[in-house]
Amino acid sequence: MKWVALLLLTLTPFCLKAQEEEVHSIYFEFDKYSLKENQTIALLEFVKKLDTTTIETIEIFGYCDDRGKDEYNFKLSTNRANTVEEKLVSEGIKNKIIITIEGKGRILIDDDLLDNIPEVRSKNRRVDVVVNYKPIIIENLKIPGVYSSIPKKPIVGDRIYLDKLLFDRGSSKLLYPAKKELDRLVKQLYKFKNIEFEIQGHVCCTPKFHKEAIDRGTKKRELSVNRALEVYKYLSIKKIKKERMSYKGYGNSQPLGKGPLLDRRVEIVITKVD
Repeated sequence: MKWVALLLLTLTPFCLKAQEEEVHSIYFEFDKYSLKENQTIALLEFVKKLDTTTIETIEIFGYCDDRGKDEYNFKLSTNRANTVEEKLVSEGIKNKIIITIEGKGRILIDDDLLDNIPEVRSKNRRVDVVVNYKPIIIENLKIPGVYSSIPKKPIVGDRIYLDKLLFDRGSSKLLYPAKKELDRLVKQLYKFKNIEFEIQGHVCCTPKFHKEAIDRGTKKRELSVNRALEVYKYLSIKKIKKERMSYKGYGNSQPLGKGPLLDRRVEIVITKVD
């Protein structure tokens, strides 16, 4: 069955506020925080397309590549973020909606990455302008084959989507509502001892050339994997046998098309029924 047919929740209606998000990236030369003419033009074109009446907040995050000392890179990434903020304000973006201007320092390169290191570094020397639009309401989502709990007669391929098993942007940390949802799932897993399942992690809002997002806790591109791993570890603590579980990160390859909030998720997919 196609992914589009398996997208969302649930057998019971619910109402959720989803906040649309758009990310625009500006790339910098090595050890520089000034904008070149082509960078300025691209940024101004981005600003012109914004409908400021629909924007709730803007966040600006600066980054550096993996070379150099942490202290220097935090300063450089902050300068990059400040440069972009000043340009946005000069073009009419109101200060009050820019709620975050933060330098994040270095982005580490994966240990097993051997190819295209110069290109990867060039993409890591950047500022992300994160535009958060005013919330829209998503309600009564029902998709055949996708459940809010384990069905009475589970089959391989059934997907369990827990509507509160969501994450903050850039984070793999389990929030309290997510843990409560998992506690409910644990009780069902005790009952259905004959099923095995894969824990699938997902992300939203990464540029097209990046299939995976950065986990701000580790500064590596492993966010969807870490989200799935956190659920795996939580279920293990709750005495769900490890041999029943596997976990995998799918990056941004399986968006739901319902807004970024619902793409910062983990799903449970049944892989075996004895």
